[in-house]
Amino acid sequence: MKVGLLTGGGDCPGLNAVIRSVVRRIANAGGECVGVLEGWRGLVRGNTRPLSVAETDALIGLGGTILGSSRTNPYKNPETDVPLLRRHFAALELDALVVIGGDDTLGVAVRLINDFELPIVGIPKTIDNDLRLVDFSFGFDTAVNVVVESVERLRTTAESHRRVIVVETMGRSTGWIACFAGMAVGADYILVPEVPIDAPHLLGVLKHHRTPFKNHAIVMVAEGARYTDPELLALEPRPFSHPRLGGIGASIAEIIERQTRIETRTVVLGHLQRGGAPTAHDRILATRFGLAAGELVLQRRFGTVVTLKDARISETSLNTSALANCPLDLGFYQDAATFFYEPHEPKTKE
Repeated sequence: MKVGLLTGGGDCPGLNAVIRSVVRRIANAGGECVGVLEGWRGLVRGNTRPLSVAETDALIGLGGTILGSSRTNPYKNPETDVPLLRRHFAALELDALVVIGGDDTLGVAVRLINDFELPIVGIPKTIDNDLRLVDFSFGFDTAVNVVVESVERLRTTAESHRRVIVVETMGRSTGWIACFAGMAVGADYILVPEVPIDAPHLLGVLKHHRTPFKNHAIVMVAEGARYTDPELLALEPRPFSHPRLGGIGASIAEIIERQTRIETRTVVLGHLQRGGAPTAHDRILATRFGLAAGELVLQRRFGTVVTLKDARISETSLNTSALANCPLDLGFYQDAATFFYEPHEPKTKE
């Protein structure tokens, strides 16, 4: 078989490990792989490269994606880009296409399956862990660990200057990264999209936590945490359907400093969370995903996407409903909230 691979949307630690394992699975069966460069843009423009076991075998620990990525959506210009995409797919004589991406990239795959029955197998990818397809996605563990390491460094300067530091993480619609990282560093407060911002409660907790034994505070906030007006912090539109978010960390820091008179700083970690080598957990998970997708291709079970439920990898139909958003399990948030509620003072006996 001749199999194409593409990685679309935001880059993610573990993508190269996926590429490595798909190439290995197909090569072991006597097939060959072709890399499509820069996501769907590569098929629209016909930009590809061969992928061999020799050149991909050492990729397991390399961050990013050797194929490059983009947020190109061929259905944005369907009269021109979709025909070009189909023409290049046919010219490459591909038997199958493995699409590695999030809801936007896989959403394009769904349309191509429905419209033209393209032989596609999907692999879910998101550092935000916001797809129902998987209990945990590769890249998420790495992103959380990057946040944890960054906050531990920030804590020393917060202690030295008696400051509050507001750390803004990724998470446009879910608070998985902010919640998990916040729990891991013992954040004084965590703000996530799933729970409305309660500024008075936040301020009360920070004042209560400030004691002679603790002269600083860490507030973790997901970029998608919202005030009552969800459009308040949306920036310009993007090629896909999601607006770019930003500014919530600075907004929260301004409220804290104005209301408490405590010096407050903001750090936006941004794309640091996407970069660097994947953790051991993500390397293993990405490898398993790639091997499973390769096997689906060999069995010609197209129109499917790899899933992870209860530590077991399987597959399901690749359709719009499969790409549903997965909000933060509030059980995790409630556990974290135990540490930033104001405790009741014990009653004294009369």
